[in-house]
Amino acid sequence: MDNFASVMSQYFNKIVAHLEQLQDEEQASIRKAAHMLAEQIKQDKIVYAYGPGGHSNLGSQEIFFRAGGLMHISAILDEGTLLSGGALRSMAVERTPGYGKIVIEDYGLKQGDLLIIINAYGINSATIDAALEAKRRGVKTIGVTSVRHALATPENHPARHPSKKNLHDLVDIVLDCKVEVGDAVVKIEGLEQPVAAMSTFANAYLLNSLVAETVQLLVREGITPPIWMSGNAQGGDEANARFIERFKGRIKKL
Repeated sequence: MDNFASVMSQYFNKIVAHLEQLQDEEQASIRKAAHMLAEQIKQDKIVYAYGPGGHSNLGSQEIFFRAGGLMHISAILDEGTLLSGGALRSMAVERTPGYGKIVIEDYGLKQGDLLIIINAYGINSATIDAALEAKRRGVKTIGVTSVRHALATPENHPARHPSKKNLHDLVDIVLDCKVEVGDAVVKIEGLEQPVAAMSTFANAYLLNSLVAETVQLLVREGITPPIWMSGNAQGGDEANARFIERFKGRIKKL
């Protein structure tokens, strides 16, 4: 039991220390990104979120149709990289050059739109092609990614986009999730491979902080943005129903 508890404590301490680092070092970037989101919402524009990669999709889902989340956010949930279609298939698709461009085309992003690209490693083809295509179309971009991880990945790594570019070099604003190389952070005596990944916690913290900062900016300007209420809470369905028609047809996966 003591060893079991020590592993849990190690993971807990790693998570807390990592989130504290993000709190200390990423506030300015989050606030800058929040101003971008607030401007879009003041114009009643949709904000897109795309996580091109197996578990990176969790980031886009984290802030989409979520209790306490902005209704203006549209998650790009493309079946190609979702793990529900097969884990190995997902990895093969995210490494396919040109795929991310197709997804951006399919969602019809255009000049003046805003896209949040979430990928902790920031190197795969779907991620880089999405960023490049967004840039070509005049779309503003925010990247949630680990600069450390991208810089530590060799240029000849098979996961890399043919251009060898990194997501953090292509977006307008970087929210650095600072995930360590390999993602897993817990070391167990007698086992070489670390366990227990960190990226989902880090990405979720940055993304929810971004949402909260955006809402605060809008409220301070006297604007009450539409916020999702949990359908499992009393009055949730009724509260959400007031806005459904406003977003139907504009948010693809609603």
